[in-house]
Amino acid sequence: MSLGVLVRLPLALARAVLTALRGHLGALCWNLLPLSLPLLGWRRLAPPSPAAPASPGREQESDDASPTPTSVNYHFTRQCNYKCGFCFHTAKTSFVLPLEEAKRGLEMLKEAGMEKINFSGGEPFLQDGGEFVGKLVQFCKQELKLPSVSIVSNGSLIRERWFKKYGEYLDILAISCDSFNEDVNVLIGRGQGKKNHVENLHKLRRWCQEYAVAFKINSVINRFNVEEDMNEQIKALNPVRWKVFQCLLIEGENSGEDALREAEKFVISDEDFEQFLDRHKDVSCLVPESNQKMRDSYLILDEYMRFLNCRNGRKEPSKSILDVGVEAAIRFSGFDEKMFLQRGGKYVWSKADMKLDW
Repeated sequence: MSLGVLVRLPLALARAVLTALRGHLGALCWNLLPLSLPLLGWRRLAPPSPAAPASPGREQESDDASPTPTSVNYHFTRQCNYKCGFCFHTAKTSFVLPLEEAKRGLEMLKEAGMEKINFSGGEPFLQDGGEFVGKLVQFCKQELKLPSVSIVSNGSLIRERWFKKYGEYLDILAISCDSFNEDVNVLIGRGQGKKNHVENLHKLRRWCQEYAVAFKINSVINRFNVEEDMNEQIKALNPVRWKVFQCLLIEGENSGEDALREAEKFVISDEDFEQFLDRHKDVSCLVPESNQKMRDSYLILDEYMRFLNCRNGRKEPSKSILDVGVEAAIRFSGFDEKMFLQRGGKYVWSKADMKLDW
């Protein structure tokens, strides 16, 4: 045996021992964490997430520099008053962080480079009659001074008094509207008794104009609306952006044994989606998003402030940023910054910079 081999053997053995010790120490530190957090004024919010299955590139993902959370989608609640059949963030829990804990997490994200926060759900206006999301919106604009603060809502619970109190702090309000045919909305799961989803959309559009909030529309294209022509209605409403999503399957959310929805019957092909886009190509505010673009290019934060990795067709949570910090959690988000920029994820998103006729 050569001298070189004899030298390498102890080195390899030492590396193996160090690796094993590091693993044991890491596990010990995590198990001790609940004991130490109260001393620091922290509270353990969720059990540690199971390690994601090993896959090519996973180790490399952990070694690379952490992406910057420029734009974050915070789904602070999973509860909703609608039952959209294709929903990909369903009411699997009723948990909502205490307001001050949510603010602390948002401050951590700002320090890590966040410029835009989007509050979503579930339905954001269900919690405390809209007061919870209103206070978060005010905090992000007034205290954190974020360039852009937005909300995605189905619009059914928003009242004018909310605009009077919080409208000045909100840059963009996005309302989900998948059809201008009320019968189709009922089929999708947006029907709510005698209330008319489309009529409410026009009322919200007027309030946005009166209270200087940029108005946006989100539509999920699926089997029930893929043949619809929305050109006239969208042009009349004149949103700053019309986000058009292809219906997406997420295992455990709207697909699979543990799912609360069965979205398979809503799915359309790539060709069907392209035909819908071609029919609406003259709508200047159209922003199309296929399944491929959506899956990796959004930073999604759940109700425990865990980043959700959707790369494998399901939502694999990181540990909470409140427990391990933004940098450690975001490494396992599956976030593709290049795709984020490629799909136009960064745009003129502050109403102060928009040339709008209020």
